[in-house]
Amino acid sequence: MFEKVKNLLVEELRIEEEKITPEAALANDLGINSLELADLILLCEEKFNISIDDEDLHKFVTVGDVVAYLEEKSA
Repeated sequence: MFEKVKNLLVEELRIEEEKITPEAALANDLGINSLELADLILLCEEKFNISIDDEDLHKFVTVGDVVAYLEEKSA
């Protein structure tokens, strides 16, 4: 799942691949702003065929948080 999320970040948001680790903070380390986070959420919903609740967005602080959430929703 990490590789799939990493590929989304690289291909869709043009983030440098070497910066992306499970511990990388979306905003502080990767420079993702609120619009890009919204794009990432939509991409994840489409790619993994899930629905992400608005109240869950605060959980997405690091790349690892996104991966864990997607793994939980996909299970």
